Amino acid sequence: STDFEVHRNWLAITHNLPLSQWYYEATSEWTLDYPPFFAWFEYALSHIAKYFDPQMLVVENLNYTSPPTVFFQRLSVIFTDTLFIYAVHECCRCINGKRTAKDILEKPTFILAVLLLWNFGLLIVDHIHFQYNGFLFGLMLLSVARLCQKRYLEGALLFAVLLHFKHIYMYVAPAYGIYLLRSYCFTANNADGSLKWRSFSFLHVTLLGLIVCLVSALSLGPFLVLGQLPQVISRLFPFKRGLCHAYWAPNFWALYNAMDKALTIIGLKCNFLDGTKIPKASMTGGLVQEFQHTVLPSVTPLATLICTFIAILPSVFCLWFKPQGPRGFLQCLVLCALSSFMFGWHVHEKAILLAILPLSLLSIQRAKDAGIYLILTTTGHFSLFPLLFTPPELPIKILLMLLFTVYSFSSLKSLFRREKPLLNWLETIYLILLVPLEVFCEIIFPLTPWKQRFPFVPLLLTSVYCALGITYAWLKLYVSVLTERISVRQKAE
Repeated sequence: STDFEVHRNWLAITHNLPLSQWYYEATSEWTLDYPPFFAWFEYALSHIAKYFDPQMLVVENLNYTSPPTVFFQRLSVIFTDTLFIYAVHECCRCINGKRTAKDILEKPTFILAVLLLWNFGLLIVDHIHFQYNGFLFGLMLLSVARLCQKRYLEGALLFAVLLHFKHIYMYVAPAYGIYLLRSYCFTANNADGSLKWRSFSFLHVTLLGLIVCLVSALSLGPFLVLGQLPQVISRLFPFKRGLCHAYWAPNFWALYNAMDKALTIIGLKCNFLDGTKIPKASMTGGLVQEFQHTVLPSVTPLATLICTFIAILPSVFCLWFKPQGPRGFLQCLVLCALSSFMFGWHVHEKAILLAILPLSLLSIQRAKDAGIYLILTTTGHFSLFPLLFTPPELPIKILLMLLFTVYSFSSLKSLFRREKPLLNWLETIYLILLVPLEVFCEIIFPLTPWKQRFPFVPLLLTSVYCALGITYAWLKLYVSVLTERISVRQKAE
């Protein structure tokens, strides 16, 4: 796995080089591009790694994968997952006990624990592909639990620390900011739920500001003193990598790219376009590095930022004007994560987990949320299949996916058995069609002559088909949240 080399290289960089060279070293193409707290995390691990195999800490040992090295890296992921397990325990404590069940297996808290701890996407990304997402999601879920427990300063501290471990969590920062401002800085509401402006607490705002400033100073301060902050920021936000990852994340831009390719083919067939002026790679490969679309307008980082801002705005407004406590915060958090996934710049397919995991907490509370969860989880997890592309991994990922999916459907269906079906017939057909799609991409297409000319086709089909499902889940969740807010307002009047 590429990520083995990524993290081995980061171990070597932080162990052998002075702080001033961490964000400049470029012996490997996998340069350090995570925030400083994660760099210090690698530094701490490196002092344990040297007892397993010192050679893994040599910067020049590119693609070094000795058995002790692999064992240490696998072991470090398992050990740091203890934080994730604790966070899941705390989240389960936050779930209200309105629903009762004779069998422990049907209790909402048990179902939630399994949905989080046995999450298929997190399992393959961390323990087969290799990353430390469990540790990072542990920090996020623990901060969510603390906010649900009204331990606001602890939740704010945990999230601030998380941002300096991995900056992708900026996707959900608006939800945290608005919820803390609305629930912690304003200490009272009017009878109709609107803000009581006189209850605004400058002390609470000051405390939140101090937490953010102190954590940021601890993380970025040394590099600010060294005059290297611009270099650190350029590593964290490498806009020249292009709109999409090599494998298109299943979001709006995957549909946009597919439309551009389709219009290009039509334009060539109808002689509207000059084939000699179209790069061959644009028709047979993914969008790697900077890329100009052929027919549709090319997309800039600023355009994706504007689209993302517009997409998250309604959810933020809902949280501000009708917060509805922790449930409203979770809804906003999931919508911010999904909106950023849908319209962000150079989004990785693994970022879908940022929406799936917190949506698990909502899925056990209402049948409508459970249905959306099943669509998003099944589609989002299927979109991760290309991460495991070797023949021996094929039966493993299919079996694990089936086990998790069957449990998700059966447990949530049992939990809401007195309510209407979680999915309608159209949603059911869409999910069933994932099976023939997988058969075509993994078994049929490799046997055809098209494989040599158009190797990107299976990835394109997977990305585009999953993008349709994720887009549908995003829209359905938005409609559900807005409808719920309108209903609450009407009841209040």
